[in-house]
Amino acid sequence: MPITKEQIIEAIESMSIMDIMELISSIEKKFGVSSIIKNEEISNKNQEKKVEQTEFTIYLKSIGNNKISVIKAVRSIMNLGLKEAKDLVESAPVILKESITKEEALDLESKLKISGAEIEIK
Repeated sequence: MPITKEQIIEAIESMSIMDIMELISSIEKKFGVSSIIKNEEISNKNQEKKVEQTEFTIYLKSIGNNKISVIKAVRSIMNLGLKEAKDLVESAPVILKESITKEEALDLESKLKISGAEIEIK
């Protein structure tokens, strides 16, 4: 009669940690496998699953105290006329640009923060 998995687990539960480590080592030698390799493979698979964000959105949360400089910054960034830039800034919180690269998002962030605006990158 074959031994069941439950019986094996019960036998392992009664062993000391040293005995379990020796058992694992014996199993690795017998079957030519390594638990370390498995852990590394799992770790590599988890890292591959993490995908870096490539598209960002700039939100103008508030205009701060210097409304005129924020309007000028938004006007130059968005290539808008004075009235359109003013209307956009006054409607904060609002999305300024969508689907932009990380570099462009950081560049716009620095320009807008210098002007006094409060922004968020998502």
